[in-house]
Amino acid sequence: MATLSRPSDHYDSRPARPGADVTQPRLGTSGWLRWFWRQLTSMRTALFLLLLLAIAAVPGSLVPQRSSDPNGVTQYFANNPDLAPALDTIQAFDVYSSAWFSAIYLLLFVSLIGCVIPRTKHHLQALRATPPKTPARLARLAGFTTRDAPAGTDPAAAIDSARGLLKESGYRVARFDTEREASVSAERGYLRETGNLVFHSALVGILITVGFGSGFGFSGQRVLVEGQTFVNSLLAYDSFNPGRFFDDAGLDPYKLKLDDFTVDYETENLKAFGQPLDFTADVTVTPRGEDPEPAAVKVNAPLRTGGTDVYLLGNGYAPTITVKDPAGKVVFTDSIPFLPQDANLTSLGVVKVPDGLKKQVGMIGFFYPTQAEAQSGAYFSSFPDLEYPLLTLNVYAGDLGLDEGVPTSVYSLDTDKMDALATRTTTVKPLELKPGETQQLPGGLGSVTFEEANPGAKKGDFSGSVLRFASFDIHHDPTQGWVLLFAVLVLLGLLTSLFVPRRRVWVKAVRQDDGSVRLEYAGLARGDDPALEAAVAALADRHSARLTSPASAPLAPAPEQT
Repeated sequence: MATLSRPSDHYDSRPARPGADVTQPRLGTSGWLRWFWRQLTSMRTALFLLLLLAIAAVPGSLVPQRSSDPNGVTQYFANNPDLAPALDTIQAFDVYSSAWFSAIYLLLFVSLIGCVIPRTKHHLQALRATPPKTPARLARLAGFTTRDAPAGTDPAAAIDSARGLLKESGYRVARFDTEREASVSAERGYLRETGNLVFHSALVGILITVGFGSGFGFSGQRVLVEGQTFVNSLLAYDSFNPGRFFDDAGLDPYKLKLDDFTVDYETENLKAFGQPLDFTADVTVTPRGEDPEPAAVKVNAPLRTGGTDVYLLGNGYAPTITVKDPAGKVVFTDSIPFLPQDANLTSLGVVKVPDGLKKQVGMIGFFYPTQAEAQSGAYFSSFPDLEYPLLTLNVYAGDLGLDEGVPTSVYSLDTDKMDALATRTTTVKPLELKPGETQQLPGGLGSVTFEEANPGAKKGDFSGSVLRFASFDIHHDPTQGWVLLFAVLVLLGLLTSLFVPRRRVWVKAVRQDDGSVRLEYAGLARGDDPALEAAVAALADRHSARLTSPASAPLAPAPEQT
């Protein structure tokens, strides 16, 4: 068998000349910019950036953030002195305002805008366009099937019947007639692309509103002990994180008093004994110029007042400690929040007495709501409620470091420049006090009293003997309603784009040489549409049934419609 070959004078058959390489056209600056823009505004890039943004937000949940938990950042530095500075150099403690997170955010924003605008223009043009002409060979399309029309049926009348049936099913239709055949082209499912555009437009809306809200909103934290009152002013916050464009003159003054804080614990199920069941902060809210109103704040039920949302974050015990000098004069008294260290609320707190005694005194305290003793002699709490409360104090005297002008945490005590007076390593052991008890400080410095919150209670009943504290996160976001609206649109747009099929269907009536009429049906899916073939078969059955029905059989040609 002879082998076919190209003519000897064909271009590819000529021997290559030395140095005759193919020269590609140069893109130039505008060409490269155009290429980069097309890559950035492609849907694939937008989806990649959306995934990258979600991954970039993960570090914000792994380490504390300065914007929401500045004390946690300080503690993280204390616990991880080597790792924390390295993380700080990559802005791990300021993830959501970092340069790399902002870059991903802005690129995603631009990518979505570049995707949505041209697709919206194309979609509007498609909505106004006429359905495409019927293909010449329907047999090559999905779900192709044929039916024989009843005797005496005119092709135009049969197609007119199919046209009405398709319009009833929500299709946009167009008629195409010739001498020997008539057809109708129908399409539907444009709502799928509409949902897709709504989804991406709503994502853009979320990006805009979240950025706007973070710029004009704020978040602040405040710890309140039972009986204390918070006034919504800048100086009343323990920590305050305003947005870039926030003006504190916009704070709406109101008062929030913590009346009572209660926790329900599991006591019947031994496998979950001591687990908290419910937290309730009973408060009194006094809006500006209005009467006080009682309210409650729960973990998943924030309080809305004064344009802010008040969330319940944490809680614990706040023992009331009074220190007196040797003459019996009170030099310090306060209810000090102790930070929980475990699930049974073994808590750690620091007492600093800078004035009133002959030396500055610092005490590191451990509070046990239900004190128990391990075999090693160490104390621990066996239950988080007040069954047998005990307060132990390690006492130090010396320089508290408060006169150097350097801010220090109220939850830590630097003992490098202090002498240990009562600790486990000194001859005087740590002081141990139950509610209502008083002990003398070592060295004749004075006395310390663990005040009882309900001195009128029966002996041995410690319920309510120690005040509790609650930490609140107070958040203001002027775009909450808009974010909710766009989030709903995202969900609706996604569901629409997933479950609405976009398809085209054609019905053709062809007059045969013997005078009979053959009906042809076929469809084409614009995307994944596993139900297309079944839909075409159902259309053929319904159309055939309509043609054979005596009441609706078209026996006369219908006027041409387009």
